[in-house]
Amino acid sequence: MAISYARDQPQGFTNRIEKVAIVGAGGQFGKYLTEALLKTGKHTVTAITRANSTNSLPEGVRIERVDYSGDDLDALVDALRGQQVLIVTMAVTAPRDTVSKLVRAAAKADVTYVMPNWFGHDAANRKLCDDSMLSPSGEAIHAEIENLGVSANIRLVCNFWYESSLGGGPDRFGFDFTKRSFIMFDEGNVPFNVSTWAQCARAVANLFSLKQLPEDESDKSPTLSRFSSRPVYISSFRLSQMEMFETVKRVTRTSDDDWAITHESSEERWKDGFAAVMEGDFGQFTKMLYSRMYFPNGRGRL
Repeated sequence: MAISYARDQPQGFTNRIEKVAIVGAGGQFGKYLTEALLKTGKHTVTAITRANSTNSLPEGVRIERVDYSGDDLDALVDALRGQQVLIVTMAVTAPRDTVSKLVRAAAKADVTYVMPNWFGHDAANRKLCDDSMLSPSGEAIHAEIENLGVSANIRLVCNFWYESSLGGGPDRFGFDFTKRSFIMFDEGNVPFNVSTWAQCARAVANLFSLKQLPEDESDKSPTLSRFSSRPVYISSFRLSQMEMFETVKRVTRTSDDDWAITHESSEERWKDGFAAVMEGDFGQFTKMLYSRMYFPNGRGRL
């Protein structure tokens, strides 16, 4: 792929990102993301939200209320026109075709960059994504963006979000704080990277604060174009289950004797969860997803 330079762009080209649209700006992660972008002072942030949404949004956000539940994308295209970036951060329970609609509307509106609701697994690790049942949806959206040929696709690889995972129940990091129980997967010593919402938000804000293109051949500074259609890797820290447990005990002022500790094979948990999901029991998806990351050399290290 040929490298473009700012010096060769047409008159009126702005070598920075100024306009960012977000779908999900009032959501769990979206709030952190929106606030981080606003904090830079470099971006006008527009929240694309449904007409009946009651989510509270950070002060300073422009709001575009759009009904994109049907097949007509005209209103969505109008809302996105003039935007340089579209970031989609939605719940996994959102309708499957929603991201596709947003991607198609972004292409019609000539949006330069799209982050298409991928915040997690290493998108370049085919085996990990296949085993985690993430490949079909991720690859479909990536292919759609590439085939449309308008927007660059940027995915944030941050592994699991620490806040929602640690306290999210035993199917995630093994902890049940209400029952004070802990499931140790294998020996609990496999390290893997995790990220916080705040860290991910800062990463995205800093990414879109980079200039778009190098000025010329001699410009070796980081630019947004260097991340076009590639995963961007970030992490808050790397730790194992046992290291988490030691931290939990220290914070709660407890010892091993205060916890009901059991041991399970990560591979067997994954196999059980995978088989259950294949049979239609989607309540086992979280168990399957997290268990796969605990495999020895399971590629949870970024």
